[in-house]
Amino acid sequence: MTAPTSAGRGRGRWIEHWDPEDEDFWEREGRHVARRNLVLSVVSEHIGFSVWSMFSVLALFMGPEYGVDPAGKFFLVAVASLVGSALRVPYGFAVARFGGRNWTVISAAMLLAPTIALLVVMEPGTSYTTFMAVAVLTGVGGANFASSMTNINGFYPLRLKGWALGVNAGGGNIGVAVVQLVGLLIISVAGAAQPRLLLAAYLPLIVVATVLSARHMDNLGPVRGDTGAAKRAAADRHTWIMAFLYIGTFGSFIGYGFAFGLVLQNQFDRTPLQAASLTFVGPLLGSLIRPVGGRLADRLGGARVTLWNFAAMTAAAGLTVVASARESLPLFIASFVVLFVLTGLGNGSTFKMIPGIFQAKAVAAGLTGETAAAHARRLSGASMALIGAVGGLGGVGINMALRQSFAASGSGTGAFVVFLGYYTACAAVTWFVYLRRPAPAAVPATGAGTGPAEEAGAWGTAGRTGGAGAEERPVHARV
Repeated sequence: MTAPTSAGRGRGRWIEHWDPEDEDFWEREGRHVARRNLVLSVVSEHIGFSVWSMFSVLALFMGPEYGVDPAGKFFLVAVASLVGSALRVPYGFAVARFGGRNWTVISAAMLLAPTIALLVVMEPGTSYTTFMAVAVLTGVGGANFASSMTNINGFYPLRLKGWALGVNAGGGNIGVAVVQLVGLLIISVAGAAQPRLLLAAYLPLIVVATVLSARHMDNLGPVRGDTGAAKRAAADRHTWIMAFLYIGTFGSFIGYGFAFGLVLQNQFDRTPLQAASLTFVGPLLGSLIRPVGGRLADRLGGARVTLWNFAAMTAAAGLTVVASARESLPLFIASFVVLFVLTGLGNGSTFKMIPGIFQAKAVAAGLTGETAAAHARRLSGASMALIGAVGGLGGVGINMALRQSFAASGSGTGAFVVFLGYYTACAAVTWFVYLRRPAPAAVPATGAGTGPAEEAGAWGTAGRTGGAGAEERPVHARV
């Protein structure tokens, strides 16, 4: 594909002019450039998720000869989840520092470190401390999500962000299911004594992703060196409200993806092959449905979709509690798979809400046109890094809760009760902050910044479409 002309690609594959909200620019060249970067972003992020969740599969290969009990396995995947979540903060901000394409190349190449390390140590007799150190290394795979989402957010116009971010994240999330499928294939063909075959399969894929990113992706000049956006996003209360909700969606997805096989083995006495034949189903469906959640949010509003999704997650979690208490494997699998699907829908709708919130705040502050759109892209991109990091910590919480529940009672029932309560709280927060309809307040739209207009718009009391005397619109209508 040839380089865009008016986009002004210069040295180091930098695009200095980028205005996706301009429909002529978008149709003429922006769409093609954005799509190419989206496809390659998905490739890199997909492999990153596979590496991040590698221990959830390798745990199925770790029989009694490894000397690691169920609680120890839950802790290994929790450590991988914790490190991957924490690294999302610097990874997300690295896009502004190094460029989206440049950081994708670096972050893809870094996946070689944990994969090679696992290839070396994955055998009986390796100390638990060594496994713990390598679990820390696998965290770099989970961090790829933040930089990838921040980067793609800048390429697409607001009207398509739900779909684009859903495709990008869903294509990455499905790496959890794919690595589990590959693990199933290896266990069924070569047996549970051959974990290195799984690792060897990923080494060439990492190299290919790195080379493709270097050759065909682009950096966006308008986001370069924008450190102020990170500070403003961190100071905005909506960043932390959305992080709370994202713990419920993505935190559940990654936490369940890491823990599903272990629960099947330790509570329902499934063999490694039996567990592996089931674990991929939930992550696969949850990943495939994520773009649908984004598309529904584009059409119906992210907050509405998110509210109904959390209500459904509460019901599904209730069935999981019943299934766990009765040790009914069919009901447990059915309710758990439904939970996976709903986490995927909720992932798409919550991430659609983020740019919508900051766009509404920009309009409420009196900004219009490309000025408002550029302001929203800056802050929503920075906010995604923080939200993705905190959301990923939900995976840590899920695995630690399950670890404690199994240690205390030999079952995951107590942990599932806690998860049910959290989804109920998420539904309440979504309604109260983004869908409640308070009496509109008269707010002057006087300019940018963090003044009264912006604060009022932020909390859904009133928004303006721009200019004095403009029709009042609740911010929730835009989110």
